[in-house]
Amino acid sequence: MSLPGPALLPDDEHDRALLALVHPADWVNPTPRKRYHLVVLGAGTGGLVTAAVAAGLGARVALIERHLMGGDCLNVGCVPSKAMIAAARSWEAARASHARFGGPEAEGTGDFSAVMARMRRIRAGLAPIDGARRFTELGVDVFLGHGSFTSADTIEVGGATLQFRRAVIATGARPRVPPIPGLAEAGYLTNESVFSLTALPATLAIVGGGPIGCELAQAFARFGSKVTLITDEGILAREGAHVAEIIAARLERDGVGIMARSTVAGVEQGDRGAVLTVAGAGGTSRIGAERILVAAGRTPNVDGMGLDRAGVDATPLGVTVDDRLRTTNPRVYAVGDVCTGERFTHVADAHARLVVQNALFFGRGKAGALVIPRCTYTDPEVAQVGLTAEGAATRGLAVDTIEVGLEHLDRSVLDGDAEGFLEVVLAKGSDRILGATLVAPHAGDSVGELTLAITNRLGLGAIGRTIHPYPTRGEVFRKAADQWRRRKLTPFVQSLFRRWFALLG
Repeated sequence: MSLPGPALLPDDEHDRALLALVHPADWVNPTPRKRYHLVVLGAGTGGLVTAAVAAGLGARVALIERHLMGGDCLNVGCVPSKAMIAAARSWEAARASHARFGGPEAEGTGDFSAVMARMRRIRAGLAPIDGARRFTELGVDVFLGHGSFTSADTIEVGGATLQFRRAVIATGARPRVPPIPGLAEAGYLTNESVFSLTALPATLAIVGGGPIGCELAQAFARFGSKVTLITDEGILAREGAHVAEIIAARLERDGVGIMARSTVAGVEQGDRGAVLTVAGAGGTSRIGAERILVAAGRTPNVDGMGLDRAGVDATPLGVTVDDRLRTTNPRVYAVGDVCTGERFTHVADAHARLVVQNALFFGRGKAGALVIPRCTYTDPEVAQVGLTAEGAATRGLAVDTIEVGLEHLDRSVLDGDAEGFLEVVLAKGSDRILGATLVAPHAGDSVGELTLAITNRLGLGAIGRTIHPYPTRGEVFRKAADQWRRRKLTPFVQSLFRRWFALLG
């Protein structure tokens, strides 16, 4: 069986172990059943969770995957990137230990090939849970091959026709590559190929200042690459000016050169890699780079599936769905990156659980009701949930904001990482939490407390009544609640207290 899509490289023992799990060469597709309750197209996170949940409830389920089961998250996304980021943080901590804590001085250069070998080993070790054989054991009929709709209720794969009562499109997204003259001829990396590197590029140009661009810029700079980050907006433009300022300063301290509000006008092949012509406010400059990494957003995978034959509408932004994730064909639903601008693994997971209810059990759950946090895994991390202050202003909402700097948090001072803040957005005059932004080490692990509060309509006062261990990073939420309480202590309230204590004598 030939493998479509990007190849797994460097084709070592770890990659071969991964491939044997997520696209076995000897795989034989099963004989289709007469009719499936659910056929799932795509075996990334959204498709895997949809299939597993439905099969666990007793439904007849078929799962189709043309490339690698596990999708981007396992193979070319969350798993390999976070393994690299963990290694880069370790390298940085070793270099900084002497100056910050009087630790031993680190000397010499690290072994980038060892970093990547570790990543591939861990990735293969995590693969069984997403593997073809495990899903067969769960009762799912797994078909490896290209699936395409042939009618409103049939999909063809590998010459076999699968009839369905309901179907779910979970085909994800792919890297968006801007039309830069000369880019293709000079060669470039995306998230689908950057994790195949075994040698550290001496110089690296990254096109795109979003989460992927910032995360990998910092990681490669910490490994020792000379990194230039080129973005037509600012750094993490979605997160607001205060966040961007902190992250940009940290990237620059790590050695990343940032060219904000600049565009790559063209690329040429040079003697030592590529030469990029960059146009910015200050004019045009030329930058040499051994490798180019394109991190300029994502494009939904809507082509080549016969959507028109199924009566499913799609645009360049993705498959068209309503708030119940149902497409223009009432038999067909969609989940994850292929139908939403919130392209995160945890969103695909949440969509999958929602769509099983809606598609198979007459549920009426709404995707718009989901409270979705997000996190950028730079150092410090940037975690956000709900509305930002800027977003509230755009909507014309009256809000109160509370900000706590990490310099006021004992644990952050003790750990030597007090650069960051918590901002909580409240409905005007109340403690109802509309959103929050946390810039801090391990912010992604902490933002769940506020996500829980928003989801269950718990106010900031309820968080303030919660006892957090001292000294921990979670105390930042209590400090925000304390600040809110102090605001309630108006001159009038203070006068009432003075009268009370006067009566007590």
